[in-house]
Amino acid sequence: MDKDYLCGDYGTDTQWTQIKVTVKLPKLDALTAVMSMVSNNLQIEDYSDIDLKTCYGDLIDESILNADKTIASVSVYLPAEKSVPECLSFLRERFAVSGLEDARVETIGVNEEDWANSWKAYYKPIKIGKRLVIVPAWEKYEPDEGDLIVRIDPGMAFGTGTHETTRLVIQLLEKYTAPGCRMLDVGTGSGILAICASRLGAGECRAYDIDPMAVRVANENIRDAGLTNVTCQVSDLLKQVDDSRPYDLICANIVADIIIRMTPDVGALMHENTVLLASGIISERSEDVIACFEKHGFRVVEKLVDNGWCGLAVMKN
Repeated sequence: MDKDYLCGDYGTDTQWTQIKVTVKLPKLDALTAVMSMVSNNLQIEDYSDIDLKTCYGDLIDESILNADKTIASVSVYLPAEKSVPECLSFLRERFAVSGLEDARVETIGVNEEDWANSWKAYYKPIKIGKRLVIVPAWEKYEPDEGDLIVRIDPGMAFGTGTHETTRLVIQLLEKYTAPGCRMLDVGTGSGILAICASRLGAGECRAYDIDPMAVRVANENIRDAGLTNVTCQVSDLLKQVDDSRPYDLICANIVADIIIRMTPDVGALMHENTVLLASGIISERSEDVIACFEKHGFRVVEKLVDNGWCGLAVMKN
């Protein structure tokens, strides 16, 4: 692999972990879209359109000729300081809502048994906004006056505060969480957003995720935080969400296509002053998401951008 191609924004790093994901050929476009959320430098392996009738047909490697033409793979390369488990959990959750549950994931360049510990060296306390400090469960941290501490052990679920999508929502949460409000977190991952809302004074926080593993991790973090006003259960987007009364604040840190899919239904969970915080949106798709919100009677009251990602605060017209 050409080191000049891989260097990107990571200087002279030479230690890389390849994450390779394989799907059935018809799902290649969907996989490419999700993998591009991790990196713009993608390696795509699709041998279905090789033309043996060209003048170069005899020069094609035998391994390519014998490759399975019904599948395709997309790879990204992570430098040493990037968390492999964080990336994998991010991808798993995006796969779950993008019809890619059957994707086969491989990692090359790191021993699987080392994941749980080696990445922790790069995961440190991070202050987001004015008050919230996300602290790894295994790290010591001496809080400054006014700090609100959120301890998280993400396990194999997404959400440590290091990813732009999570940071965007937490910044918005700090502004829009009202004391005693009823909060909903759709696609909760590690439970980080619901726990942050609780720390900010929310009265009742209900978190949901389609991935049972994420729900287990979130419940462990909620229990370890000693919170009694936060619950987490399995739900396919809004299907199993408690709709007994409207929510004052809703978080959806998912992906653009899924936010668009749930927009027609989310209004039923909102009253006229409810704020919906949407993230997981690459900047190139933000206008599509905004157009969908406007079509269904919402208006954008705030937009934040961070390193190619977009977070929105939305209300009913």
